[in-house]
Amino acid sequence: MIQTSKPITTPEFTFNLLAKDGKARRGEITMPRGTIRTPAFMPVGTAGTVKAMYMDQVKELGADIILGNTYHLMLRPGAERVAKLGGLHEFARWSGPILTDSGGFQVMSLSALRKLTEDGVTFKSHVDGQKFFMSPERSIEIQDLLGSDIQMQLDECIALPAERKEIQRAMELSLRWAERSAKTFGDQPGKAMFGIVQGGDDLELRVKSATALAAMDLKGYSIGGLAVGEPQEVMLRTLDVTCPAMPENKPRYLMGVGTPDDLIESVARGVDMFDCVMPTRAGRHGLAYTRFGKINLKNARHAEDHRPLDDESNCLATNNYSRAYLHHLVKCNEALGGMLLTWNNLAYYQYLMQGMRDAIEAGRFSDFIAETKAAWEKGDLAPL
Repeated sequence: MIQTSKPITTPEFTFNLLAKDGKARRGEITMPRGTIRTPAFMPVGTAGTVKAMYMDQVKELGADIILGNTYHLMLRPGAERVAKLGGLHEFARWSGPILTDSGGFQVMSLSALRKLTEDGVTFKSHVDGQKFFMSPERSIEIQDLLGSDIQMQLDECIALPAERKEIQRAMELSLRWAERSAKTFGDQPGKAMFGIVQGGDDLELRVKSATALAAMDLKGYSIGGLAVGEPQEVMLRTLDVTCPAMPENKPRYLMGVGTPDDLIESVARGVDMFDCVMPTRAGRHGLAYTRFGKINLKNARHAEDHRPLDDESNCLATNNYSRAYLHHLVKCNEALGGMLLTWNNLAYYQYLMQGMRDAIEAGRFSDFIAETKAAWEKGDLAPL
């Protein structure tokens, strides 16, 4: 284990690398609205809400930061309206840091009849067909109106597989957009703009993107364009090459990832921050993440199981309701079922992140990985 205490500081924004165990990193991002303990998982609050959760619950589970979505919030209720209402923190009743993505992924994946140029992208809303234009400058302007603490550059995220020529074109465009985004963001004390490494599954292009972004001396860096349907081994191979090309003294954020196993394997490769809709989406569809692995509450075997999901958990959704009751709620499509399982899932994700932070500090991260995966493999099929 390597110990270090040399923070890199910008006005009111610091990233302090506290410990390393192999490539795994334990750190802290300090901002005016709070400290983000890394490795960190950010619950996704797409439209100003973490689905099926109260913000107080999200905070109590251990989340230091949440994510908001520029695309969805610009469509409804509108960034200017959110600004008039006091900004996203006041609007959603969340006092801690908020990271907003640029909207680029949703523009590319959800919007109909989009047209991409050097200037930006023109698209029609998936909600009502209204036409919008998103440029790097407009994306930062929207994020400023929302009042987010960490903002993302606009990038082009292409689907995989793709031809190398197309991957390179999108990567180079994203680099030019990063420069424009950074110029528009300027120097905002207490806030940060992150660049986004692109390059698809081409390792050479990933390194070129990371190197070029590092030269811009941004406050943080993200890895985009993964978890878009490629096998896990492709994602991990990309991280093996990309993370060493990113600045050691800046936070690294892997966007849109992922399963508990994805989180562990990515932290082992040097990633600091994550977001993903998986725990909330899975909860709404009857799937629980636990110390024993995944538990599908739709299965009939739970119909008379009096056990809670995990009686050692500190989360009431996890330790206070029987699997039989949760099964009943899921089968009846009761809203409470999705609420309780979402609560459980976010609790487990934060439990997992805390476990990783503790293990890195103690210099036993490899043991933590082995123990965690062994528990998942063993499962929860003990006799009643």
